[in-house]
Formats: sequence, C-alpha cells, structure tokens
Amino acid sequence: MRAWSSPDVPQLTASGPAVRIHDTTTGGPVLTRPEGPARLYVCGITPYDATHMGHAATYLAFDLLNRAWRSAGHEVSYVQNVTDVDDPLLERADKVNIDWVELAERETELFRQDMQALRVLAPDHYIGAVESIPLVIDLITRLLERGAVYQVETDLYYSVTADPDFGGVSGWTRDEMLRVFGERGGDPDREGKRDPLDCIVWRGEREGEPSWDSPFGPGRPGWHIECAAIATEHLGAGFDVQGGGSDLIFPHHEMCAGEAQVADPGQRFARAYAHAGMVAYDGEKMSKSKGNLVFVSALRHSDVDPMAIRLVLLRHHYRSDWEWTDDQLWNAVDTVDLWRKALSLGAGAPAAPVVSAVLTALADDLDAPTALVAVQEWVASTLGDTEHGLADASDPDAAAAVRQVLDAALGLAL
Repeated sequence: MRAWSSPDVPQLTASGPAVRIHDTTTGGPVLTRPEGPARLYVCGITPYDATHMGHAATYLAFDLLNRAWRSAGHEVSYVQNVTDVDDPLLERADKVNIDWVELAERETELFRQDMQALRVLAPDHYIGAVESIPLVIDLITRLLERGAVYQVETDLYYSVTADPDFGGVSGWTRDEMLRVFGERGGDPDREGKRDPLDCIVWRGEREGEPSWDSPFGPGRPGWHIECAAIATEHLGAGFDVQGGGSDLIFPHHEMCAGEAQVADPGQRFARAYAHAGMVAYDGEKMSKSKGNLVFVSALRHSDVDPMAIRLVLLRHHYRSDWEWTDDQLWNAVDTVDLWRKALSLGAGAPAAPVVSAVLTALADDLDAPTALVAVQEWVASTLGDTEHGLADASDPDAAAAVRQVLDAALGLAL
C-alpha cells in the first residue's frame, strides 16, 4: 500500500539532544537509545471515519518523535498499518450500502490527503491488513507450534496465559482488563474459550464476509495479530517505540506484545510504549457512535489553513486528554498570521536561544507546548523591537533560522 508524500525537512545546523519518551510500561520517562536507525511502529486507522482530530492528534504526536530523532542525528525506520478489513469497517459498509473495499480505499485516500496537508512525515512502510495476511498466517503457525493457539468452532484464539509477562505492557489488573475487553473488540463471553481474555487471531469464514484461504481454513485475521506480524516483519524484535492512542494500551498493545513474544521467546516486542491522549468534543471523546467528530478534511475544505489546525494540536501535550473548541482554532489562525508577520521581517531577536529551546523541549517527551512558548516569546520580542526602532541591533538572519526550526522540529511551514 502506498503512503503519502513527505514534505522536505530542512537540515538544521544545530543538533537536538537525545530523546526521552514517557514509557507506559514503567510509568516514567526513558531515554531512547536507537542502535542503527530509530525504529517506530504506530498503529494506523481502520478506514471508515478518517480523519478526525483524535486521529490527527495521535499521528502528529509521533510525527514529533520522528522529527526529534532526526534532529538528534538518527535515521528513522517508521512503520504504520491500515486495518483495511475488520468488523467496524464491514459494519459501516453494510450500513451505508457501499462495498467495503471501496469504503476502505476512499477513507484511506482521504487520510493520506489529510496527513500530507498537516505535513506529517510519511511512514517508510505503510501496510494494509489484507496485504499482510501471509505474514499473519506465518505468525499464527508459529504460535500453534508453541501451543499458544486453540480452536473454537472455525475460529482460532490466542491464549493469553502463554505469555508469562501478560499484563506487563498495561500494568492493569485482571478486573480492569475484563471491564473494557468487550468494549474494545473482545468477546469475553464466547463459549468454548479457555479464558475470557483470550483474543481471536483467525476469524473463520462467515456468510457475506470476505475471507482468504489459509492452512486453518478460510477466514480473515484478528486485529491484534495483524500489527504484531507487520511490526516484527518490518522492524524486527525489540524496536524502539510502539505508539498509538491511549485507548490501545489494552487490549491491543498488550495482545500484540504477547503474541510476538510467545512466537519468538526471549525477545521483547518493543523497548518502550508511548500513548497519545484522547480528544473530546461537546464534552465527550470523539467517536463515530457519539456523532461528535471534527474532521480535518471538513476544515481544509472550508479554507482553514492546515498550519492553524496543526498549531491547535501542538498546543496540547501529546499525552494529555483535551477538548477541541472552535475558539482554539480561530486563535491559532490569528497566531499563524502574527508569526508570519514576524518572520517576514527577516531580522529579529537572536535566533539561537529559540532554536535551542525548541529542540530541547521536543527531546523532553515531545513537549511541543513549551517549544511554542519559546517561539511566541521570540515573536513578541522581534515585533516589539521593530515597533521601538531597535531592529538594527537584532540578528539579521533570525527569521530564516526560526523558520527552519519551526519546519524541521514542529512541522510548521510558515
């Protein structure tokens, strides 16, 4: 599957510090230590409601990590999936009377356009669930050989007890897991399962649903096994960061890790797990079921500057839960105009301190809000100097340097 076109990233003369990221498994910051290219896997969309602000906030968060690693001198190997066959997609296609393949292709293309408009760097490998079926079959086969998969009617289930470290990613208790498992794609009440938390890895053929041949009979992949197979194929074991929204901590990231680690004993799935917060609107988390989605494409088609949309997202720390409001957007539109005015002057307040402050903030758990404060202070100082006739005493090349760091580190093309 093709990704979108990445924007050119300016080469900075200054280098960023080593990158720290908050690790969900430890509950604290960890210093990333890439050996060779920094390896990042971010769980992609199920393409039936692209691209709302919750999606955009997540992918922008890990775009910041990608950029921070690059600023620190690392090459980056970035992989993202697209769950282009799954129950929610099929249910939506049936409800609106459209072919599921057509719906997936349409929404994936819309997502590509939105990511390109927001200047999110494209993954090196953009892999659909359908094209990864051979990888899934291979991983299930290895799990079967280890006795970690069993059959219930025509379905295959992964046994969570096969992984002695089950629960190590989320840190959740069994009761906490059981409370949300059914709400997040699980089927705790399925008769014949050995454990209510066991998850499906191969869904046997159902009438009216797509299916593919396999050694286990016709069917299609479960959700978690898809990401486990894609990540290990393209990044190998022990990659640097597994990323996604905080609603993926359990069961998705817990199950992915368990399946991969049982198939390849002694190897960690990922070194660190980073999770973006949830975005609300009208008092509740954005979701299709609530009907409270704000779409990137709708704003773009209303002639809203994508850089203003990106600025709204950057103003919230990636791990925080927050609520989208129209006032934030219009404030960001005004801020973008003001910053462009300061940058148009050429000369300005000294650039070195703001460049250093931006790179340092982003290396510290992707602290974009602190980076933006430094930029705003530079803008205020630059415009203030101009108003008071002091521009001659300022840095004649400041605007070029600040524009470069805004682009390279924050993804803002102003």
